[in-house]
Amino acid sequence: MKQPNFRKHFGTFGICVAALTAMLQPDTVKAQGMHFSQFYNAPMLVSPANTGLSSDNDYRIGANYRNQWQSVPVPFNTSSLYGDLQVFRRKFGSNWLGVGGALFTDKAGNGNLALTRLEGTLAYHIEMGETSMISVGASVASVTRSVDFNKLTFDEQWDGFVFNSTLANGEQGYHSSAKYTDIGAGINFAIFPSDLVYIKVGGALAHLNQPTESFYSQDNKVGMRGTGYVDMLARIGHSVIFNPAVYYTTEKGANEIIYGTLFSVFTGGEEANGSILLGAYNRWSEAIIGTIGYEWNGLRAMVSYDYTISTLGKYNNHNGAIEFGLRFQGKYPDKHGDNYRRVYTCPRF
Repeated sequence: MKQPNFRKHFGTFGICVAALTAMLQPDTVKAQGMHFSQFYNAPMLVSPANTGLSSDNDYRIGANYRNQWQSVPVPFNTSSLYGDLQVFRRKFGSNWLGVGGALFTDKAGNGNLALTRLEGTLAYHIEMGETSMISVGASVASVTRSVDFNKLTFDEQWDGFVFNSTLANGEQGYHSSAKYTDIGAGINFAIFPSDLVYIKVGGALAHLNQPTESFYSQDNKVGMRGTGYVDMLARIGHSVIFNPAVYYTTEKGANEIIYGTLFSVFTGGEEANGSILLGAYNRWSEAIIGTIGYEWNGLRAMVSYDYTISTLGKYNNHNGAIEFGLRFQGKYPDKHGDNYRRVYTCPRF
């Protein structure tokens, strides 16, 4: 049973992205995993190197939900819960360790083809001077893929007039679920030349161990999935943050590239706790993505909509997907004063 493919078209958007994708695209890639249009709200799904990576906060928790292709016969529903935190902030000088965990679920089709993924992530963040740092991370996940064969119909169940589910399906040697361990790794390089600009370039490889996934005891390997991304934050004046990004991933010949920008506009002045979020992105040759949200006192709520522009649009009335993202970030109780975490130069966002 096949998962939905990414679009197979790819455009070149900058030397950094081209270099990253060239390094990360393995020759054996042949399939793809779950994804979100709000990739910026699924940091550890993008790369384990993002675990605990924050200059202003010590921990975060979040949730994502995506409903895709509801108007066609095989809709997809993807959701996630995640959390990560910083530890040993004062043990390694200006470096620290990030620890995280996530639960992902994906369900599609009449046969309830489902994936459940329970994942743990670690990352170590190393200061490389006053204006740069590097982060390396790894992940280990327990994955279960399942399907309800009783909700599917087969050729042998055609009685000449209708599919009769009481007839034997003729399938032999199949299993209703497949379980395996999945390993991934990632790396980020960040520069912050001033307290108004932050640039991050990163990459990741998922399914490094290429686990076997099959309902028929076949040697079906999950291909390695390469991901590359460039992300920038820039303060514009006193009330606007400009956040352009490019995200690319590839697996078993399927490709996806998303590019666009998010704007955060402070409400009530520079010292206010709230901001309006507005964004526009393009999934290459597939969808235009509009995003709106609000953030207040560390709590961010966002909703996005995928408008299909591919040839699928005439079949799904251009209704691609609706997606919700929720995230909360916070700090530990202040026992050492704010200087315990500001031992390196960081942007003022």
